[in-house]
Amino acid sequence: MSSKKVGNAVYRNRARRKLRALVLEKENQLQDGKYIFVAKNALLDREHKVLQKDFTYAIKKLGLFE
Repeated sequence: MSSKKVGNAVYRNRARRKLRALVLEKENQLQDGKYIFVAKNALLDREHKVLQKDFTYAIKKLGLFE
């Protein structure tokens, strides 16, 4: 999900694709359940490697790894 605060449709779709890629990379390690991820403006400015690190840190902090 991404709101119009993220930008026009092109930027919102890019943010969604980045989030989807992060989740798909870690989907086998996540606990079963339903998750909601919200795209923010900062997502568009970060490189994929940094996003991977941040995503992994957040998921570990929440205790969602199996």
